[in-house]
Amino acid sequence: MSKILIRGAKVLGGEAQDVLIDGETIEAVGNGLSAEGADVVEAEGKILLPGLVDLHTHLREPGREDSETVLTGTRAAASGGYTAVFAMANTFPVADTAGVVEQVYRLGQEHGYCDVQPIGAVTVGLEGSKLAELGAMHESAAGVTVFSDDGKCVHDAVIMRRALEYVKAFGGVVAQHAQEPRLTEGAQMNEGVVSAELGLGGWPAVAEESIIARDVLLAEHVGSRVHICHLSTAGSVEIVRWAKSRGIDVTAEVTPHHLLLTDEMVRTYNPVYKVNPPLRTERDVMALREALADGTIDIVATDHAPHPHEDKDCEWAAAAMGMVGLETALSVVQRTMVETGLLTWADVADRMSYAPARIGQAKGHGRPISAGEPANLTLVDSAYRGEVDPAGFASRSRNTPYEGRELPGRITHTFLRGRATLVDGKLA
Repeated sequence: MSKILIRGAKVLGGEAQDVLIDGETIEAVGNGLSAEGADVVEAEGKILLPGLVDLHTHLREPGREDSETVLTGTRAAASGGYTAVFAMANTFPVADTAGVVEQVYRLGQEHGYCDVQPIGAVTVGLEGSKLAELGAMHESAAGVTVFSDDGKCVHDAVIMRRALEYVKAFGGVVAQHAQEPRLTEGAQMNEGVVSAELGLGGWPAVAEESIIARDVLLAEHVGSRVHICHLSTAGSVEIVRWAKSRGIDVTAEVTPHHLLLTDEMVRTYNPVYKVNPPLRTERDVMALREALADGTIDIVATDHAPHPHEDKDCEWAAAAMGMVGLETALSVVQRTMVETGLLTWADVADRMSYAPARIGQAKGHGRPISAGEPANLTLVDSAYRGEVDPAGFASRSRNTPYEGRELPGRITHTFLRGRATLVDGKLA
């Protein structure tokens, strides 16, 4: 591997510096660096961040390769500045055994656009009745540390308690999809003024909040770690804030789309806005932004949920839930959090790299940009403005809510252990 000199980048948005990469490692950070024969990346005015880490990605393989594959999903990840993603377990077959998680892990290694860390299912078949092979998945080549039935809630309190007890033995974490199923039967969108006017089944905030309240208390009782997936309501923020003040070991994530979009979008009846949990109110959006800024919410996670055209191009009630997000996540965070003054670029590095890597125990990721560290890096042209065109996505699916919308920022380069996976905005 040749040497690479990134010249004049604003490291974490600060002063311009040069970064010299030698092989898989950052050799030096400073001013006026030079290296004979190095490939030079002129980065004046651009922001250099550690490679982004997504704790919540759906890669769909095995079983739904018409939506996404490990190859196309990791290419999308590299395009979005990610060097590591955690792949959710709701595949076909479900990733509830050592064999399936090892398959996903090895596919990620073979394709090489970013590291893929499988998430194991909490229960067999995501059915919520019997614990999956948590220990076997942890001891497998994939080394699973995060477990989730995402797409479904671990609704049985006894099963959730047992899962928390089990993962405590090896320092794992249960990532909960907080949705009380009885309260969301037939739900189509956020319960509120808009759902009443449109006549669509309402999805009450309490369906999320009641599960979070239960699970933080279970985590406290067991002395284990719980992570809240795609937190979406102001009430959920208050529960997590209370739990943290009490010393409970809870972390939480918010998606980019819940930082920007509201249930008012559903008035279009465009199924691209149908997502789980649903888009909430403007009040909820503002509470989520504040919570991400003050650290109550620990990370941004994409919940990248690709679907083929036919699963979205239909009437609202029949449409699948979910949005793609890997290739637009940083732009949405720049718009909602950086340009509003709520986060600095150094804060973004924490919420989108350091913290998710720490929660998921992603070795070699979420590391400082300094000499001796792995060269997992992302270069951002924050001055760029442009309309989102899904035709140019690397993802196999196009179900983005931002088509035609102007968003700031563009990833120009992504480096995975010193190897460029994205160069001048194009996949290497």
